[in-house]
Amino acid sequence: MTRRRNPARLVVALSVAAALAIFLVYSALAGGTEQLTPGELAGQSDKVVLAGMVVGTPAGDPHGDGLRFTLTDPQGEGNARLPVVYRGSVPDLFRSGRDISVTGTLRDGVFVAEPDTLVTKCPSKYAPGSDSQS
Repeated sequence: MTRRRNPARLVVALSVAAALAIFLVYSALAGGTEQLTPGELAGQSDKVVLAGMVVGTPAGDPHGDGLRFTLTDPQGEGNARLPVVYRGSVPDLFRSGRDISVTGTLRDGVFVAEPDTLVTKCPSKYAPGSDSQS
C-alpha cells in the first residue's frame, strides 16, 4: 500500500516555520535594551545598558551596601561623569580605567545597576596604546 502525500500538511508546516522565522527576526531587531554612554543618559527613565570608562577609585561592598564608582564617556567621546551603585559579582578585570557596561536605571542623578549585570570590556592586545595586562 502506498502512502499518498497530503499537500495541506506541507502548507501548514511551512506557514508555521515562516511565522516563527518572522517572530525571531522581529525579536532580534526590536527587543534589545538601548545602550547609552553617561553623556547620553540625561532625561532617560527606562532601563538601559550604560557603557563607559571607570574613573577614580571604586569603593564599597558589592555584596552589601553596593559598590560605588564613577563612569565617564569612553575615551574621546566626551567628559560627562555619572555615579553608579552596583550590587553583585564583580569581574576580575574591573578597575579604574577599564571600559565596562552595566544594566540599570537612572534615579535622582545616580545610575542604579541591576545585580550581576556588570561586564568588563577586554582591551585588544593589538590596538595601539591599549592596556595589554589581563
